[in-house]
Amino acid sequence: MASLKPMNGAEIVIQSLIDQGVEVVFGYPGGAVLPIYDAIFQQSSVRHVLVRHEQGAVHMAEGYARSTGKVGVVLVTSGPGATNAVTGLTDALMDSIPIVCLTGQVPTHLIGNDAFQECDTTGITRPCTKHNYLVKEPKDLARIIHEAFFVARKGRPGPVVVDLPKDIQFADCPYVMPESVKPTTYRPATRGKIQAIEKAVDLLSNAKKPIFYGGGGIINAGPAACKKFTDFVRATGYPCTLTLMGLGAFPASDKQFLGMLGMHGTYEANMAMHDCDVMIAVGSRFDDRITGRLDAFAPDAKIIHIDIDPSSINKNVAVDIPIIGNVAHVLGQLTGTWDKRKNRKRNLKELKAWWKQIEDWRSRDCLAYKKNSEIIKPQYALERLQALTEKRDTFITTEVGQHQMWAAQFLKFEKPNHWMTSGGLGTMGYGLPAALGVQTGHPGKLVIDIAGEASFMMNMQEISTAVQHHLPVKVFILNNEYLGMVRQWQELLHGGRYSESYAAALPDFVKLAESFGAVGLRANKPSEIDDVITEMVEVDNVVIADIVVDPTENVYPMIPSGSPHNEMLLGPAAKGKGSGKVTEKGKVLV
Repeated sequence: MASLKPMNGAEIVIQSLIDQGVEVVFGYPGGAVLPIYDAIFQQSSVRHVLVRHEQGAVHMAEGYARSTGKVGVVLVTSGPGATNAVTGLTDALMDSIPIVCLTGQVPTHLIGNDAFQECDTTGITRPCTKHNYLVKEPKDLARIIHEAFFVARKGRPGPVVVDLPKDIQFADCPYVMPESVKPTTYRPATRGKIQAIEKAVDLLSNAKKPIFYGGGGIINAGPAACKKFTDFVRATGYPCTLTLMGLGAFPASDKQFLGMLGMHGTYEANMAMHDCDVMIAVGSRFDDRITGRLDAFAPDAKIIHIDIDPSSINKNVAVDIPIIGNVAHVLGQLTGTWDKRKNRKRNLKELKAWWKQIEDWRSRDCLAYKKNSEIIKPQYALERLQALTEKRDTFITTEVGQHQMWAAQFLKFEKPNHWMTSGGLGTMGYGLPAALGVQTGHPGKLVIDIAGEASFMMNMQEISTAVQHHLPVKVFILNNEYLGMVRQWQELLHGGRYSESYAAALPDFVKLAESFGAVGLRANKPSEIDDVITEMVEVDNVVIADIVVDPTENVYPMIPSGSPHNEMLLGPAAKGKGSGKVTEKGKVLV
């Protein structure tokens, strides 16, 4: 029912957020949203975090959403405020993160007149949001905001923009409660079709070389979905691998876990994917960093694909049994059907041989690296970070590059929602603001941003946000003075021609931290690592730890772009054959 209390549009916005259970908004004020900021000033239910750049605001909302399971909320002004948010919105779309972004807009009568700080926000954001709205009538405001939250969180999650003209914010508007808003045109399927469930269990029961391939969709479906996934994998006794976005959906310490899959995944995971005869893909979308060369991807596999997004089915890889639905519901259906078939025939002899083959691949020790007592290897720094924080409830974010891949390889995630990274878009500058969003949602917890010096500098202004709002995140910089992943590709694929990948004018990160009122630490050799990590963790303040690492170290294993899973480049410390060089055409020489 409509509220009897008269409210203007700005007050309607805040009341809508309160009724949606919103606790915090990440934003930056400007002329077109001043009425909303005035409404924020006059209430105490919704907290506001003042960012230093609108891109940072969206990444903070992403970190908050991914670590809490709630919808992240952003508030920015018109024109450049909205366009600065586009990178974050695209990042959220690619990684299926539920965000509602409220953008200011010039008054309705000025739209299209090139007014000050006007831009076509809905037009610009249409390709990089799940849905967007321009509020044209006061009577529609409350309904649209409630609907935006519904769209953002239901089905495959994603970002939604609501563009708010300034005159709408001043106008008297009727209010409706969230429960009275029931969109009729968007009703995602939640349960899989029984026939498909039966066929999937038949295929799984008869598999000789099966593998589970889990993605970020499991985590998006919530902790219950992750538990059901873990329980079902264990019930089958089959091997499991996860994508970069899926880490934490299955415990890293479990003997059935093969490690991460894909371009920098483990040898055993990639080889098992290539040789499997039955693949069950859960909440994953077969992106190019996972599949490698499509015409050579899992050539002998029958594929079961579970996803809530119908457009992801058969998009990149043709599958044999598609199951559209919420993975939590579908996994429950699969488990129930599997358990009922107690007398099913299974290929136990072939499964034993399959595990023997997998253990042979594991014995290659593909993540081995050459240790050095004089220079810090980035892998060693992360191993020590893992060892010194494993008893804490630690949340990890990353920037993008080599450090991101090393973090995925060497940090072990036993549960979901503790690993936040930019997967689909690969956004440099993501990690620090995302860490602030995580810390906002989890006060008192240890939140660490694994960073490269180049990515950190993309949004390092958010250290000011961290200090102002008492968000004691830790930035763990693996400083190799290069755009590391670019340098690695230039070394392997472009004849060592390091074009514009060296940063010749880096700041002193210790002094930089101190200039913001944070704490700066540095480690130059391996013997200093433990003391730096211990102090970083114990200090009740924002910390930038500058870890000076080997600038020549590369990430291995590596599937060169355009190669299949069984053409991997292994590092020089891996056991057996497989280490080597890559030709200009990307062919692995072993």
